Amino acid sequence: MKRKRWLAASLCFGALLLVLQFSPAVDRFVQHAREKNGNERAADDVRTFSSLLSLRVWNDVGKDRRARVFERIKAEAAKRNIPPVDAKIDRVWKAIPGYNGLEVDVEKSLELAERQSFPETPQLVFREVPPQVDLDQLGPNPIYKGNPAKPMAALMINVAWGDEFLPRMLDILRKEQVHATFFFDGTWLKKNIPTARAIMGEGHEVSNHAYSHRDMSKLSRTQAAAEISKTEAMLKQELGVQNRLFAPPSGDYNQMTVDVAHEMKLRTILWTIDTVDWKKPEPSSIVHKVATRIEPGSLILMHPTSSSSAALQGMIRAIRAKGLSLGTVSEVISPARVPKVESAGQ
Repeated sequence: MKRKRWLAASLCFGALLLVLQFSPAVDRFVQHAREKNGNERAADDVRTFSSLLSLRVWNDVGKDRRARVFERIKAEAAKRNIPPVDAKIDRVWKAIPGYNGLEVDVEKSLELAERQSFPETPQLVFREVPPQVDLDQLGPNPIYKGNPAKPMAALMINVAWGDEFLPRMLDILRKEQVHATFFFDGTWLKKNIPTARAIMGEGHEVSNHAYSHRDMSKLSRTQAAAEISKTEAMLKQELGVQNRLFAPPSGDYNQMTVDVAHEMKLRTILWTIDTVDWKKPEPSSIVHKVATRIEPGSLILMHPTSSSSAALQGMIRAIRAKGLSLGTVSEVISPARVPKVESAGQ
C-alpha cells in the first residue's frame, strides 16, 4: 500500500514537472527532487513544488502588470512631449532666448512604478530637453525680452541717483516674495556700498549699469570699455558678484557697445516695457500700462522713484493676475522651464 501511494505521488509529481519544465525555478526544483528518495521526501517535494508553483504564478502576474504599466507610461510619454524652442534673432526684438522642452523619462518612470508595486496609474518622471540653439550661439546681440513661451517676467530697477525710495520698494518686494534685478551705476555704487550689500542680502540680483551714465553710442571703444569695466570691478571687489549682465544707461547703445560687453562675457539687456517713471506719472497709470502690455518674457524697466515705488505692489499683482511668475532678469532669459503657477493670487 505504501509503495502504491508513493508511486501515485511520484506520477503526479512527474506530470506537473513536465508542465513547468521551462521555469528556471522548477529546473532547480527538479534537480533537488532527483536527489531525494523515500515517501517522506516525496511528500516534502510535493509541498516544495506547491510553493514554486505559487511563485511561478506570482511572477507571471507581476510580469503582466509591469508590461501593462510600461505601455501606459509610453502612451503618456507620446502625448505629453513638449519640444524645446531654439534661441533666435528677431528683426525687432533682437536676441530671443531659447526655452527647454519637456518629456517623460520612461526609464525613471518605470523604475518609480516598480518601487511603488506597479500602480494602475503610474506617476510620471519628467526631464527638460535643452534647445539645439542657445543664446551663446547667436553672438553679440542685445536682449529685450525672454522667450514668449516662458510664463515669467522680471522687474529691472536701474539705480543711478538717490536712495530715498529704495527702502519702500525693498519692503514691498520682500512682502510679495519677489526678487528683482538692480542695475547699479558705478558712481552711485561707489557712494552706496552698504545699501548695495543690503539689496543683495534680500536675495536680489545686482548688475552693471556702466559707471557715469553716459550715452554709450557716443563713446569711443576705449571709453565704452572703461565705463563698463570700472563698475564691473566694483561689483566683483566690493560685492563679490560674478556678473553676467549689462544695461546701457538710457538704453543708448550701438553695436560696438554690445561687442565690448560681449568681450567681457556680459549680455546687453534692454527692456520690453518702460514705466517712464522719471516723468513722474500717476502710479495708477503705470499699473494700467503693465497690466495691458505684460506678456510672457517681459522685462519691465523702472527706477527708485516716487511713482514706481507707489505702483510696485499693483504692478506685481497685475502681473500675477495674468498667470505669470516673477523672477530676476537672469531667470527670465534662462532656458530653464517655469513650474506652473498654481493660482493667480499666489
